Amino acid sequence: MESSAFEKRVKRRVRGREHDFFIVCSPGLEKVCRSEILAAGFPKDSLNLVEGGLEFRGRLSDAAALNLNLRSPSRILMRVGRFKADSFEKLEKKIRAMDFDLFLPENSELKFSVTAHKSRLYHSDAIAGRCEALILDQLASGTGFMAEKPSTQTVYIRADQDEFHISLDSTGNLLFKRGIKVKVTPAPLRENLAFALLFWAGFSASDILLDPMAGAGTFSLEAAMIKAGIPPGLFRSFAFESWPGFSSRAFARLKNQAQENRVLIPEKEIFASDIDASALAVMQQNISAHDFCQTIDLCQRDFFSLTPPATASGKKGVIVLNPPYGKRLGEKTNPRALYGEIEKKLLSDFKGWRLGIILPSKDAHPLLRLQWRPIFHGGLDILAGTGII
Repeated sequence: MESSAFEKRVKRRVRGREHDFFIVCSPGLEKVCRSEILAAGFPKDSLNLVEGGLEFRGRLSDAAALNLNLRSPSRILMRVGRFKADSFEKLEKKIRAMDFDLFLPENSELKFSVTAHKSRLYHSDAIAGRCEALILDQLASGTGFMAEKPSTQTVYIRADQDEFHISLDSTGNLLFKRGIKVKVTPAPLRENLAFALLFWAGFSASDILLDPMAGAGTFSLEAAMIKAGIPPGLFRSFAFESWPGFSSRAFARLKNQAQENRVLIPEKEIFASDIDASALAVMQQNISAHDFCQTIDLCQRDFFSLTPPATASGKKGVIVLNPPYGKRLGEKTNPRALYGEIEKKLLSDFKGWRLGIILPSKDAHPLLRLQWRPIFHGGLDILAGTGII
């Protein structure tokens, strides 16, 4: 009887109701994410572009679908509370009044991310400690939902001028973790940044891709998934899958449909190479793990010895480059000279190709006329350049 009543509450308060969500993006990727969501069919007026991401209103099923299908964001937060509190007494009263048992399983392992700005309550550890005790006490009341196995759930608390925003992380591991790499090379490019560069370069499922500094294969794997129509979250799990309001049947149907709709590529249209044999060994494992060998041609070559691949169509495509910079470049290499040689090679052999390149500064590219966008990766502010060679 209690379980039935609880199910009705979850259906009425969580599953059957619209909620406010916040899609967190790396700096510079907000508009890319907005384009993705609009392409997925979400109405324009349901989105609000703000610093750091996008706000949207929808159902939990919408958030599940976006987690599965979006390539550019970092995570998706579900807003569950907003109130004023200028003392711990008021904070505790508000937290007690919230129904966390409708959103989280009893056997949750809680983590907290707390930020405070110009608020009387500013000590993040103290805020987290008070909230954790109250939320765990509520979840342990015995009237809620028990997941199949314990799951880590992150509660985000933001206090700004005594106004508190309480959110739950629906994602879990950051979205750039696609679950397709068996191994990685040192300082790998994040998948969401690789997608952004492909997007800005105009890459589509019908394009040829040349990835001549492949490393662990981030660009090539991302392009292979796009060509095959594979959602980026198909091979991973999410935090929301342990929530009482989650519909495992509906989500399984989404994933099964994606598997059934996978496009088979008749010939190799992604050409990946690297001068480093150990990097190629890593990439070979990664492309083999999910059967991308039919799509990706892999070989050991120096970028400066490459020529455009011979294909049946003979068309020009997209070339993506993530040349070494910073510590990867080493002390003996002159960065300006290296990037100058790269430009000469591109202008000599790849005229008319679309280019996507990542460089540490504008000073590195005096010749190419590209559109440059600032991005943030590995603690560094760098630039993504795209355009026609």
